[in-house]
Amino acid sequence: MRVARTQRRRWRDALAPWDLSPHQARALRVVGAREGTRLSDLAEALHIAPRSATEVADALQARGLVERSADPTDRRAVVLTTTAAGRRVLQEAAAARSADSRDLFTRLDPTDRATLARLLRTLSDD
Repeated sequence: MRVARTQRRRWRDALAPWDLSPHQARALRVVGAREGTRLSDLAEALHIAPRSATEVADALQARGLVERSADPTDRRAVVLTTTAAGRRVLQEAAAARSADSRDLFTRLDPTDRATLARLLRTLSDD
């Protein structure tokens, strides 16, 4: 658990230049991966209440990272898409997180990294 907390803290720090919380960054990744994401789908992906997904989307929209539009298949529903600025932030933040992860895991020698990866895959729910 300490290692997980350490990694979450490091990721929060890595996201600081974009003033994104880890939760906002995850939401942006979901929308970026599934352009035209409904708010209900965002809530499900983040395991949060629909009202909370609306708040996260509001924050991302206020920063110009996502935009809302009517769902082409159901005008009552709203879908989210990333803006050009949102895609840029996604790419930059992903690069920063990757660099930070490399920095963290290079503390282990290659054999230990391979063993850790194998063990984590074994324990994963996926």
